[in-house]
Amino acid sequence: MADEHTTPADESLEDAESAEFVTLEYEDGTSERCEVLGVFACDEKDYIALVPESDDDSVYLYEYQEHDDGTFSLADIADDEEFARVEAVFDELTDEDPE
Repeated sequence: MADEHTTPADESLEDAESAEFVTLEYEDGTSERCEVLGVFACDEKDYIALVPESDDDSVYLYEYQEHDDGTFSLADIADDEEFARVEAVFDELTDEDPE
C-alpha cells in the first residue's frame, strides 16, 4: 500500500457529488484515486478507510494523522495485531445488521 506521506488536505480531498476522494501515490510512481469512507478511532489513534475507484470490493485501512498546518498523513499499519483490531472496529462500524 502507500508509504507514510504528508499531503495538503485542500489539494488532496475533492468534492464530487458530496463524496470525498484522496489520491494515493505509491513508491513505484503509480497513483490510485480512492473514496474516503471515513475516519475512525481505535486504541487512541485515528484511522482512515478508503475504497479504490478501480475496485469497489476492496477497502484500504491506514493510520491517519491531521497536522496543525492543514495537512494530513497516512501510514501503513505494519503490525498484524494492530491491523486486526482496526479491521474489527471498522467491521463493527459498518455492520448493517447489529445484534
